[in-house]
Amino acid sequence: MEKAVRLVVFDLDGTLVDSKVDLANSVNYALGAFGFPLLPNETVHSYVGDGASMLIQRSLGTDGREILPLVLETFLTHYREHLLDTTVPFPGVSESLEAHSNAFEMALLTNKPVDMTRNILSGLSLSRYFVDVRGGDSFDSKKPNPEGLLRIMENRGISPAESLMVGDSTNDILAGQAAGVATCGVSYGLGVKGFADHSPDFTIDRFPELFDRIRPIR
Repeated sequence: MEKAVRLVVFDLDGTLVDSKVDLANSVNYALGAFGFPLLPNETVHSYVGDGASMLIQRSLGTDGREILPLVLETFLTHYREHLLDTTVPFPGVSESLEAHSNAFEMALLTNKPVDMTRNILSGLSLSRYFVDVRGGDSFDSKKPNPEGLLRIMENRGISPAESLMVGDSTNDILAGQAAGVATCGVSYGLGVKGFADHSPDFTIDRFPELFDRIRPIR
């Protein structure tokens, strides 16, 4: 399969960048600050994908609901200062985006707050590849709601038939399907198990493989 595409919309965490250690470190810092037991990194990783508030809510469990806002703010403050401690692009991301940036319009849609998203892109020298960058606080809803994806396409004047959503979780696949957009799942991210229930149109095992599966619309 080779999909003809004008616009490629990417997820961030688990798709373009490996940020799971920094996220887990900041979650555990916030938990420890309020006397909660620390969680194994793998447990925290399984909670990633639905935005910061849901990440902290899952990490706290039922015992910490009354102080969720305080723990969330502690997490956000710590993470803003440490979001580039160990976070790096996945292999081939920087090179592939550079090689194909003139062939496709590229945008980014993540459930992470947009200020943090922009800081990561800037710190990793990835900002210049994206014509639009939107976060979990850019719209009234987050993925899997298709609002953000629909708005990005509308702003670019590009139809769903000419677009592709690329991500590592069911949120990305469901958002793409609801928007009428073809979907690509990456198997190296955090949410690949969910693809069994919500299958993308195709999957890739390494980021550069994406550009073997799509071609620009001329």
